Amino acid sequence: MENTLFNQVFRDNEGRIVIAQFPNLPLTIGILASLFSLVFTTGKINLALEFLAFGALFTWAWEELFQGVNSFRRALGLVVLVGLMALKIMEVGY
Repeated sequence: MENTLFNQVFRDNEGRIVIAQFPNLPLTIGILASLFSLVFTTGKINLALEFLAFGALFTWAWEELFQGVNSFRRALGLVVLVGLMALKIMEVGY
């Protein structure tokens, strides 16, 4: 296999092109908690769901950043991690 930029970015160590994968547990929990927080918009349930969603998505992004199967997945983890931090900073109002 040729060592092109495309291959370095999008192929895993077995030579398969990997852009999307079946969601793992942290991503599934993060998506579900985010959706449920749109249903329960006030109170302690909303606060718990937002906390759970943030923690799960942060975990997913961290895992992708350091254990992603290719450079694209690691970059995706970094983008999501930076995005989560930016959203929290804007939420707090700094």
